[in-house]
Amino acid sequence: MSKDKKISRKEAITKMGKYAAITAIGTFIILNPQKAQADSPSGPDDGDLFPTN
Repeated sequence: MSKDKKISRKEAITKMGKYAAITAIGTFIILNPQKAQADSPSGPDDGDLFPTN
């Protein structure tokens, strides 16, 4: 049982604009491999976790 709530064209465009902005930011974060690689922690094979000195 849903009520039909009509919104104006301006409200619809505003809501879609916010959705598009969030989607663009998420896509940029996911598809930006250089930043993702720079932010990732170092792996165990780089020698920093178990120093031999």
